[in-house]
Amino acid sequence: MKTEIFLRRLKSVLVLVLAYGFAFTATAQNYYPADVGNTWVLEDAEERRTYSLEGPDTFEGTEVITLKIEIEELDTGDVIDTDKYFLTVGSEDIKLHGTILEEGDLGTVTTNFSTPATFFPLTLMLGDKWQIDTDAVKLSILTFISGKSTTNLEVVAFEELETSAGTFQNCAKVELALVFSAGGFITVESTTYQWLAPNVGPVQYQNSEGLISTLVDFNLLTVPDEPDTPEEDMISEPSEPSEEDTTSEMPSEPTEPSEEDTTPEPLPYDVTADGVVNILDLTFVASRFGESDPEADVNSDGIVNILDLVLIAQNLSS
Repeated sequence: MKTEIFLRRLKSVLVLVLAYGFAFTATAQNYYPADVGNTWVLEDAEERRTYSLEGPDTFEGTEVITLKIEIEELDTGDVIDTDKYFLTVGSEDIKLHGTILEEGDLGTVTTNFSTPATFFPLTLMLGDKWQIDTDAVKLSILTFISGKSTTNLEVVAFEELETSAGTFQNCAKVELALVFSAGGFITVESTTYQWLAPNVGPVQYQNSEGLISTLVDFNLLTVPDEPDTPEEDMISEPSEPSEEDTTSEMPSEPTEPSEEDTTPEPLPYDVTADGVVNILDLTFVASRFGESDPEADVNSDGIVNILDLVLIAQNLSS
């Protein structure tokens, strides 16, 4: 008997975990929308950084899209730096196949990955870590020297950011720690930060000197939900009431609320009828998993299964 009770409880716990996993997958957000034609413009006091996705192109025999990051001086309009990242997009992440970077006195740094590296996962969680590592780096000014580059990336925080392009919630702050060495006598280390908004992409960047660029404009082929708008922008001018409106607004004799009027509508998926969809509803359904109990069979398909749990998990009260 004790064994049967233990297994029933264990099954309930496992089903709950599975249900939460399904609910998260259904609401997962893309932190780097990678449609060709997407652009983002970030500015600081001195420079403008323009991110653009172009293509399709071909890199080392593979069809790729190109992320071009162009930096120009605001006062002169001169382009001072152009970096290119050659990418392919999968169902879980964006793969990096190679780069061509302008690195000032080092000239052009070209990187070719024999095995594509993860550029960015499409979905980010706090503490996520990944590495971009290559030993196939060549310098244009020193063609006979190859180097090694390692970038460690980590999601270190989630923050709300206010920019001139809008206010963005749940922005992932990603730390990029780079170590580059070549020829035994060149070593470069730098740490930068990139903030990514869900379903929007890059919204802020901090260079190795601490200078911060924020989003001023962006264009996405798939339009995300509008960012938060200041409340005063949403207030419209009141219109003059018409004669018909004023007639309909004449006070009438108050009526006593009926019992039917005062009874709140039951919440969908509130199987425990306590007025809120919460963990108790999930537990109630999980405890009847595999049975034909109509009270727990929220989608009425004749069996209590994972579909019922997913429906409740997706509608949990915040």
